[in-house]
Amino acid sequence: MCKRAFIIVLDSFGIGYEPDADAFGDVGANTLKRIAGSRKFDTPNLIKLGLGSIDGVDCLPKPAPAAAVLRLRERSMGKDTTVGHFELSGVVMDKPLPTYPFGFPDDWIAAFSKEVGRGVLCNKPYSGTDVIRDFGEEHLKTGKLIVYTSADSVFQIAAHESLIPPEELYDVCKKARALLVGEHAVGRVIARPFVGTCSADFKRTANRRDFSLEAPGKTLLDAVKEAGLDVISVGKIFDIFAGRGVTEAHLTHGNEEGMQTALQLTKRDFHGLCFINLVDFDMLYGHRQDVDGYAAAMTAFDRFLPSLLAQMRKDDLLFITADHGCDPGDNSTDHTREYVPCLVVGDGIAPGNYGTRTSFADLGVTVADALGVSFHPPVGESFLPLLRG
Repeated sequence: MCKRAFIIVLDSFGIGYEPDADAFGDVGANTLKRIAGSRKFDTPNLIKLGLGSIDGVDCLPKPAPAAAVLRLRERSMGKDTTVGHFELSGVVMDKPLPTYPFGFPDDWIAAFSKEVGRGVLCNKPYSGTDVIRDFGEEHLKTGKLIVYTSADSVFQIAAHESLIPPEELYDVCKKARALLVGEHAVGRVIARPFVGTCSADFKRTANRRDFSLEAPGKTLLDAVKEAGLDVISVGKIFDIFAGRGVTEAHLTHGNEEGMQTALQLTKRDFHGLCFINLVDFDMLYGHRQDVDGYAAAMTAFDRFLPSLLAQMRKDDLLFITADHGCDPGDNSTDHTREYVPCLVVGDGIAPGNYGTRTSFADLGVTVADALGVSFHPPVGESFLPLLRG
């Protein structure tokens, strides 16, 4: 039994397309292989742990792993942040969340506009950077909200910080979240503040916030909290789970702040789970089709790893994983249906390749098992006994 379990989600770090990728338009996607070809990619510490030894990985060296490594397959019907994190925490989504390839229905948009007292621009799938370029100036002139979506189950609202300050935008998002129920219960409502003087220099800020649908079942976070243990969230974990099951939250603005917050938490004496999301891989590089940027961000994480590992105690376990893919070099800015890695480090964990698991949910059950917490979701099996021989 461990005292502290750390889960780090490298948001969108897929390692190769899944067998059902054709249903998602993602045959051939491979986030890791794409960025491994960049001159900015240099990850000796991840390679030493065994990233290259995971099933299906054919683009990295394969020294004897210093960690236990596995490949996780997604079982839920989706490939986004909400669905991925829910499944990692033990909740499998059998039905896909609603998406809006033609925009949200006119009657719903009218109801939303009336509720918030502002008109709406766009209302169609759009790139987040392109939408503020194309509608930002009209937004400033009219005060109308820029509303858009993507291939994911999201309702996104962009607003200039000088016109609608972030806190006001968050209130607008909360009203949207309250309206998006039933058949329109999207996974996330996302606030997208931006700044700049004209379309040529509009830029999104780090004040993004997500307002998520609550998980439809009991999660790992719920189980750990109910057991009287700590559940500390870093990054957008609090938002993803709508705050449920979290006992202490640290909202961060990017990978660097997230990594430094995680490092500080390793120096604290707590009992329970620390759940960390590093979002820049997805938000800044995957969706923006920036292969070199993604590779450089992974290199930065790799440079951070030794300092984190040096703080690990004898009764700690560290799990490094991801929630979906977002191949930055394919023909789409959307997420990709991919396997994700799982690297496990800790005292008593036998290094080696432990194959492929049939659900992300196995991770959540394993973490609960390690903490001595009772957690038995309908899907998910602990792989801890394998790792300990």
